[in-house]
Amino acid sequence: MHIRLVVALFVFSAAVQASSTLRVGSQVLAAGDSRERVTELLGKPSSKSHKRSSPGRSSRGGGRGGVRVVSKDKGGEQWRYRRDGHVTVVTFADGRVSDIQDERL
Repeated sequence: MHIRLVVALFVFSAAVQASSTLRVGSQVLAAGDSRERVTELLGKPSSKSHKRSSPGRSSRGGGRGGVRVVSKDKGGEQWRYRRDGHVTVVTFADGRVSDIQDERL
């Protein structure tokens, strides 16, 4: 039973990757980079949106659920890119990259 769970988790993790870095050609985009750096590496996003914060949730790495809380007034913006068969979502908090998700289509 445990082996099936491990295999299932591995398959799922191959489809969606959340990371603090992303290779773009010979360059690397990393958590903490500015909006200008993202635009320099990835260009204009396909779309932009704001993450909504949830009262009572804790930030990633501390507390229950591992949910990152960002609010519109603190940045909380997501930029989406379609590139090379992938959808890349870059999340900003306080004007800096806080999370990068890359999903194969």
